Amino acid sequence: MPGDGGLNGDTDQVAGLKIGYARVSTNAQDLTAQRDAPAAPGVETGRVYVDHGLTGTNRARPGLREALAAGRTGDTLVVSKLDRLARSVPDARDIVDELTSRGVRLNLGGSVHDPTDPIGRLLFTVLSMIAEFEADLARSRTREGMAVAKTKGRLRGKQPKLSRKQEALLVELWRGGKHTTLDLAELFAVARSTVYRAIQRAGTPAEEQEQPPPHAPDRAT
Repeated sequence: MPGDGGLNGDTDQVAGLKIGYARVSTNAQDLTAQRDAPAAPGVETGRVYVDHGLTGTNRARPGLREALAAGRTGDTLVVSKLDRLARSVPDARDIVDELTSRGVRLNLGGSVHDPTDPIGRLLFTVLSMIAEFEADLARSRTREGMAVAKTKGRLRGKQPKLSRKQEALLVELWRGGKHTTLDLAELFAVARSTVYRAIQRAGTPAEEQEQPPPHAPDRAT
């Protein structure tokens, strides 16, 4: 019966080693079902390669790289679903092309993809497009959620190094003429660039920032 990927045949009729691959993109996801899927067609536990905390849109995955490298002519790569393998049409095609060129079969959800079958290729492309669409939709929802959170004040971005009171005190000490910018940076445990920005926001011209303090002869009144 046709399965995930417009595929034909089943692994019981295929010789060679079976290599499993599984991926989860967040800590909340469970690998159990994905680990069990490769085990069903006879993949040994030690031959299941896993990527944790990586999205399918990222092709540079250590587990995927190892799984692809482990395959030899006549072997079969077993994955529970296509979106675990790739989240874009180009990546899905590239992976299949790489496997095919090396004589490695691809098992998705219990059925083997036949790259020579026109219907199989069509359905595989459709499923790849769906996986890519779902990834794009997830990113869009994430951006929308961040925008809403920012509007409601829940997402404030990078916090200032100094509080308003600290910045006011820093500027007051600077204007007192007894502290250099280096002194103030050490006193408030910040970079000198932070001191410069605080002084500039207070309306002190940048060219005056490194002048000697007021009590020095060339700034005496």
